[in-house]
Amino acid sequence: MDALIPRPRGALPRVCAVALAAMTAGSVVCLSPDRLFGWVAVVILILTLGPLLHGLCLAAEEVLNHSNTRGQRLLSRVLPACGFGGKTLLAAGLAGLLLYLAGPPLPHTEQCWKLLVLTSTLYALFKSLGVLGPSEVEVSDICEGRKMNAAHGLAWSFYLGYLRLVLPRLEDSIRAFCVTRKAFRGRGSRRLLILIPLNANISHKLEEEDDNIHFFDNLPNNEIDRAGIRGRVYKHSVYRVLDEHGKDHECVVEYATPLLTLYSMSQESSAGFGEPERRQQVLLFYRTLQEILERSLECRNRYKLILVNDEHEDDPHLLSKAILRHLQQQEREEFCITPPPQQELFNPFALMSSSPPSAPPMNGDCHLPEPMSREPTLMFSMEGPQPLKEAVEDTDHY
Repeated sequence: MDALIPRPRGALPRVCAVALAAMTAGSVVCLSPDRLFGWVAVVILILTLGPLLHGLCLAAEEVLNHSNTRGQRLLSRVLPACGFGGKTLLAAGLAGLLLYLAGPPLPHTEQCWKLLVLTSTLYALFKSLGVLGPSEVEVSDICEGRKMNAAHGLAWSFYLGYLRLVLPRLEDSIRAFCVTRKAFRGRGSRRLLILIPLNANISHKLEEEDDNIHFFDNLPNNEIDRAGIRGRVYKHSVYRVLDEHGKDHECVVEYATPLLTLYSMSQESSAGFGEPERRQQVLLFYRTLQEILERSLECRNRYKLILVNDEHEDDPHLLSKAILRHLQQQEREEFCITPPPQQELFNPFALMSSSPPSAPPMNGDCHLPEPMSREPTLMFSMEGPQPLKEAVEDTDHY
């Protein structure tokens, strides 16, 4: 399952770009070292003036059509949002200064300015038409970095609106349930098992997905005042899962309800959300929810996320096997499989007695051997105080 979960994107593209730029600059220096700084200045101006011209087109749209509805200020919000950032303006200014000091690289100055203006204008045109638009990887990187995916919002909503409220009360609900019903014989099942299937197509009844899973009962309801609703009811269902030997295991298990939203979005054409995007969002939902719960003190050791790869599986007992596998893993983690260490027996009165081992106890008292504690303790001597030894002069005089 770890191979399915996408990892956050790293800085490898930046490293490759820096290495490629260094190799290109070294090649140019070796082949034609004359007017190198002039060419560098021209290239930087082209790369910065193009985005600035495209930013002017975006700023015209924002100021003329969206200044009233979006409520953005020109200098503080519109210009930076359209690409007029400090880094771009600084790079363009330094490139212009470098071109002024190094001189134009082309023989005629007019040719240099024609190249600058024409290239920058064509860049703004192609950028507006979408020819130079960001790739899917760039869009995904931006959305993940800025937490703009649907999976991030659903994961935070699931945590703040449900898990953070019910998980701290789960232990008390299970304890109250065990008073009236004989269940939860294993310690590993006293957590909320949250199922996250990759295809996001979940059923409202687990027994319809797997006949080795049977509904047992509901835990006591938790009533919480929430969003103006007095005594809003939150409940969990207890299921019995049969293993290969026919032995049942009780556990509190349910699907992650935000997956219903992801699946419904993939079925609506107006949402623009296909099956590949849905699968990617499910994996991001799992990773985001796991990161959120790992940092939550209220939910620690009260949940277990189970990612179920059910896209191309025809096993009718896939769900029960996944649950049992995680239950067995929890039992191995929580129970000590090795016997406890044997305590050493030590009789503290054996050292104080001068009688041989075969002699009867002194004064007729029988002292049973006591286990020697592993913890450090204070030991007091039963002997009387002794005088200090006198100093003995042992220095040789020659």
